Amino acid sequence: MAEGHDPPPAEPPPLAELVGVTKRFGGVTVIDDLSLAIAGDAAIGVIGPNGAGKTTMLHLVAGDLAPDRGTVRLGGRDVTRLRPDQRCRAGIGRTAQVPRPYGGMSVFENVLVAAVFGARRRLSERAATPLAVGALDRTGLLGAANRQAGTLPLLDRKRLELARALAGRPQLLLLDEIAGGLTDGETDELVGTIRALRDEGLAVVWIEHIVHALLAVVDRLVVIDHGRVVADGDPHEVVASPAVHQIYLGDTAVVGP
Repeated sequence: MAEGHDPPPAEPPPLAELVGVTKRFGGVTVIDDLSLAIAGDAAIGVIGPNGAGKTTMLHLVAGDLAPDRGTVRLGGRDVTRLRPDQRCRAGIGRTAQVPRPYGGMSVFENVLVAAVFGARRRLSERAATPLAVGALDRTGLLGAANRQAGTLPLLDRKRLELARALAGRPQLLLLDEIAGGLTDGETDELVGTIRALRDEGLAVVWIEHIVHALLAVVDRLVVIDHGRVVADGDPHEVVASPAVHQIYLGDTAVVGP
């Protein structure tokens, strides 16, 4: 090395990473030697046919499933055997396809539970209250804080699912078809919320069949088919790819903007 020259700084590890991960259910391989790196400033959309393995991939990142082979890393640390609650406290928040609020509790109480148990360490209700209020504010639900969660319309249930995921202040947010079942106008509202979270610097991985919603938020699009990554890159280039159109049986309405 030339005298007087410092070595270049080491590249930071990805925020999260799947390395050669395989998951089988019985004799069916759902995730097949899949590798995916998620940077700390990522906004990644994930698409693919039904049964392609998209939700299973999120389960593997979040810890709801353990891989049969391969490694899951968070900030360079091997977390393959950590439980979901441990990964949550390490910085992963996620939503489910179907919202599952505590229906008999208020909206605020739902988010407070997530703030108490989802932060880096368990908090008292008093210490968790600002986190819960902040999550409600960021998702547009502060005005509904005292409503019973079971009475919410679908859009607000989706917002509540998102608020609960945010309450522990995650570094990485995993969204699983959060726009499913919404009207076009409701989808646009939710897209605005997610775009604002991305602009705050929160890393997002979002599975969604409504591709125009993804294109309004993400800067990288990944296509999964039969448990493998078959395309990964600029969202507009990926959706225009003949290979992606073939995966969707030529149905341009599915993959078009």
